[in-house]
Amino acid sequence: MTPNLYQGSTIDHLNVTVTDVDRSLAIYVPALAVLGIEKLLDFTGGPDDDYVRMVGFGSGRKPFFWLVQGSTVDPALHVAFSAPTRDVVRAFYAAALAAGARDKLSPRVCPEYHENYFGGFVYDPDGLNLEAVCHLE
Repeated sequence: MTPNLYQGSTIDHLNVTVTDVDRSLAIYVPALAVLGIEKLLDFTGGPDDDYVRMVGFGSGRKPFFWLVQGSTVDPALHVAFSAPTRDVVRAFYAAALAAGARDKLSPRVCPEYHENYFGGFVYDPDGLNLEAVCHLE
């Protein structure tokens, strides 16, 4: 098998603002579960109460992806989650659609990025662009 030259990241965690956490959880929980990512924390309040509710997702014990309740979202936001195989990309896409996400781009090779870039894209309830991507053949 060809080594994965696209693996790895130095980002520790990411907060994404959504307008309705519960509505978003209906899509994120089943779609991320396919990738081995689960809901780890769900709490209200925070430093100086600058947020209302946060839900943290991760693998193992550390959350790295957070949904944060807010009144405005960034419509240009795009989050891509790594998938170990193309079948897992397909499963993510199917789980997200079954949970109510909207189609953006069905799973396929996207050669404009590189020859083995295989991604499936959906929109969450706020119109945020979510993707599962595999960089292997």
